[in-house]
Amino acid sequence: MKLVFKKLLVLSCLTLFSTGLMAEGLLLSSDDLKGQLSINQVFNGFGCTGKNISPELSWQDAPKGTKSFAVTVYDPDAPTGSGWWHWIVFNIDKKTKNLVSDASTLKKLPKQSVQSKTDFGAYEFGGACPPEGDKAHAYITTVYALDVEKLKLDKEASPALVGYMLNVHTIEKSSLITYYKR
Repeated sequence: MKLVFKKLLVLSCLTLFSTGLMAEGLLLSSDDLKGQLSINQVFNGFGCTGKNISPELSWQDAPKGTKSFAVTVYDPDAPTGSGWWHWIVFNIDKKTKNLVSDASTLKKLPKQSVQSKTDFGAYEFGGACPPEGDKAHAYITTVYALDVEKLKLDKEASPALVGYMLNVHTIEKSSLITYYKR
């Protein structure tokens, strides 16, 4: 009986230790994103009548060597052949750990950060607006820890070019996936 107890105790300790190891790394969270998007994160236009509010985002445990952050919201299910970029923000200072709700339109993004052009043709957050009757679309919100202080791009950079530069300079990233159907 004592041997079984000792084995269980050792196994429990190993499980707790390994769980702690898996919890390391960049972690993205949001009070606004909860599985299904709310009307707050739905676009107002293209036949959709949402509030078009960028979500609150928080991150922690940035990897060593992080010099800046970027945030994107992307819909891989958009019927375009290349998905749809809903929000692109880069050159976020490395000291930043969160973006407040509606930071995009309230101009509450960190100084020197850049909102580049989305697939809506705007320089701010554009919410979900999948075609009526289409399957639920996935919306991938990602924070990137980057190895450069600034991407040498401006707000006119295409989403594809920003995506390329993000991939070149990403040390680590973390994503939340939410869904919306209308």
